[in-house]
Amino acid sequence: MFSVYGKAGRLFRGSMEELRRIGPTAALGRTQKILGVARDGQGDPVPGMVSPKLGGGAGTPAQDLVHRGAMAAYEQASKTFIPRHPLTLVRDIMNSGAMTLRDDATVAGAWSMLAEHHLGQAPVVDAQGTLVGLLSRADLMRSDRLPGPQTHALVWQSFLMQNVQDIMWTPVPSVAPETDIRRLARVLLDTGLPGLPVVDEQGAVVAFVSRTDILRAVVSDPPLDLWS
Repeated sequence: MFSVYGKAGRLFRGSMEELRRIGPTAALGRTQKILGVARDGQGDPVPGMVSPKLGGGAGTPAQDLVHRGAMAAYEQASKTFIPRHPLTLVRDIMNSGAMTLRDDATVAGAWSMLAEHHLGQAPVVDAQGTLVGLLSRADLMRSDRLPGPQTHALVWQSFLMQNVQDIMWTPVPSVAPETDIRRLARVLLDTGLPGLPVVDEQGAVVAFVSRTDILRAVVSDPPLDLWS
């Protein structure tokens, strides 16, 4: 299930097919494998396994004991059973507790928040916490919006004090946690958005799901099930 939220509240709620019919919703203009334990519980070499040399040579008895203890703990942890289940819904891959921006934030404040938390985008909410838009770093860096390099400092100050409502995507699609991942992927392809806010029945942002989350699920274990 998808919804569209703007400054006036929820503008649409329906299926992916209905969402596609309403048209554009915004001005979209090496890691190396480490071998396992090289010694058994008695300190003897295990056949067929390579023992890494730490510190360039043989360690002291105390160091060797610490090493064996750490590797034994790793071996025990690797045997822990983790239940597997296929990932089919948005709730399986979304990032809960998404960072949000208030709609009265300035461009300077928004940029600082995105940079501090290493985010590419963030949902924008009103005073009640309801979704009203989406702001991305790409929006902030558009050449047609940035003042030129020779622009007076007052123009730059005016730009930085601009309200995020003036440059955010709105209205913006959102998705429910129980939505099929394939439908989410289709909407991301249709809109060109990097991700969608995940909202509850009241329009409050509860998570964010991005293209990266989908790609991570494709290569991770447990497996992503797209054909159930």
